[in-house]
Amino acid sequence: MIKTKRVFCLPHANFKLIKLVLTLFIPSSVMSQDTIEWTTLGNDYAHTRSTAATQITPENFGDLEVAWTWDGASFEAQSGRSTPSLINGKLYTVAGARRHVVAIDPKSGATIWSYREPDTGRWDYSMRADYGKGVGHANIDGRDIIYIISPGFFLTALDGETGRPIEGFGEPVPIDGFPKTGVVDLLKDLGHPFDPYEGIPLERGYITSSSPPIVVNDVVVVGNSAEQGYHQSRIENVPGDILGYDARSGEFLWKFNVIPQPGEYGHETWENDALQYTGDISSWAPISADSDLNQVYIPTNGVTIDYYGGHHPGDNLYGTSLISLDARTGERVWHFQMVHHDIWNFDTPTAPILLDTKAGPLVAQATKQGYVYVFNRETGDPIWPIEEVPMPASTVPGEFLSPTQPLPTKPAAFEYTGSSEELLTDFTPELRRQALEAVAEFQMGPLFNPPLQANHPSGKLAGLMCPSGAVNITHPPVADPVAGVMYVMSRYSCSSRRLVTGEEADTYYDAPTGVTLSRFAAASGGPSPRHPAGIPLWKPPYSRITAIDLNTGDHLWMKPAGYTPDRVKNLPALSSIDIGNTGSGAVGQMVSTGNMLIYSNVTSDGTPHLFALDKETGEELARVEVPASTRYGMSSWVHEGDQYVILQTGSTLTAMALPD
Repeated sequence: MIKTKRVFCLPHANFKLIKLVLTLFIPSSVMSQDTIEWTTLGNDYAHTRSTAATQITPENFGDLEVAWTWDGASFEAQSGRSTPSLINGKLYTVAGARRHVVAIDPKSGATIWSYREPDTGRWDYSMRADYGKGVGHANIDGRDIIYIISPGFFLTALDGETGRPIEGFGEPVPIDGFPKTGVVDLLKDLGHPFDPYEGIPLERGYITSSSPPIVVNDVVVVGNSAEQGYHQSRIENVPGDILGYDARSGEFLWKFNVIPQPGEYGHETWENDALQYTGDISSWAPISADSDLNQVYIPTNGVTIDYYGGHHPGDNLYGTSLISLDARTGERVWHFQMVHHDIWNFDTPTAPILLDTKAGPLVAQATKQGYVYVFNRETGDPIWPIEEVPMPASTVPGEFLSPTQPLPTKPAAFEYTGSSEELLTDFTPELRRQALEAVAEFQMGPLFNPPLQANHPSGKLAGLMCPSGAVNITHPPVADPVAGVMYVMSRYSCSSRRLVTGEEADTYYDAPTGVTLSRFAAASGGPSPRHPAGIPLWKPPYSRITAIDLNTGDHLWMKPAGYTPDRVKNLPALSSIDIGNTGSGAVGQMVSTGNMLIYSNVTSDGTPHLFALDKETGEELARVEVPASTRYGMSSWVHEGDQYVILQTGSTLTAMALPD
């Protein structure tokens, strides 16, 4: 562990002189902050998104300015979902739908080298092409190797210094233009017929990737992703099985079946032969690991087709679960299913966080449902009881939901759960009356409120599923590994998907996967309740940050994230009412440093800012305006003695630092 000390705020005119004096005389424990790396997209195997750096303080926070901007336009970058890694003096990231691998100078933002995988029909079809979140890394025999999974589902190993494919890794790919070495075709180890250029026949399914691999004790663990379940109308697809490879040679080591086959644990949770044809249950979110235990922690999503599961009765392991595997063998160590028979699109969207606290060695998984599930990461035992709670049955023909769902008794939910009249806005009686009218044609209910089909006998337009994504990939939680505290940014919103026939849903897609139409599938668009005054239907806070002490399972504090939007603050009906700070309703990104919690959000007029909070109390300590809103993740590291904060600003990266 790197020991850190606070640094003093100093006048900028004397900064270079004083920096020289500090270089000569400060203790080695502080000098260790000349370099503090950020080695995975979550900084470490524990995915805490934290750094020990303390050069940026609450006192000098307002002085942050743009040090450089890296423009990914030439790589056709758009989404900005990739969090760069600082490793041995270089920044590594991916950009664009071709998922170019790029090395960047952390001091200037200049591109050092780039690598692009040759063309295939496999990447061109991928619905996750521009969603790469970062790179994997290992130091093998003193050599930095960068690993990437492409949208076409190839694993490539590159020399960190030169960007060239590693000799002796993998085997030749029979496609023109591919390097003779350095690449593994992952499809060949899944066990489905495929064409090297086009991939798996769409009648059988499709698989791609949106997260990097993780390398644990010289084993490259490969996750994957499938089509979004709300863009599916046919019941066939391939399972998102997890793969393991030798980090030196690329040799295939093992495969873990995410849909248990006959004789495997969990096979009985599939009540008909659906496991013979259906699929998904991919691990599209990033993976975490404990290298000492040699365990990897893999979050998953649900089965093919969101919002209807009549074709796959049963609890459906390992859908929407957290799975611990032995990294060397791929064998299951333990698992926990957070949603039985998931039809709510409650896929697990962020990497689990590992912490050592007074409650033990933990793994904590934040979910779209508004809960954090906490386990002993060695054994899988829940740290605090998780109870099976009765939930409503479905009224959709052919659908059989689990009668109960597992809810933690601790920590308490960090967001509103379910929908009810009590949660509707009540600033004034008239605004509340309007909110009641807006939801009158929608079925409200608990957290696992079932969807409704079009023309439902009740006359309701749709069932409200709330929250629809309290936490999501856009705003991953972070943690302070020293204090054992987890910070979650969330917002309350509702999905109101209704179901239509598979025949109708099939008309939405030009090239759907599968053959057999589902009895029901998600409608495209559809009705959604809105408040006529243009304000949120629900009570504030519209977005919030919750600090959860994982030593005790208690909430430390909660505060609104960002500030009340002008459209709400300036509403004439509220002119005589002090509504306080509602939060902006926008989500942002966070990073925990050695001396504060930094988060991104907006002020009332929508101007993007960075805010510094006291980690123990949530008190705002400082703020600074930034040139653009950041997306999906934030990082902070130290290079040559200077601390940077990296913002993922769409097609660009923006590096913030103190004036030098």
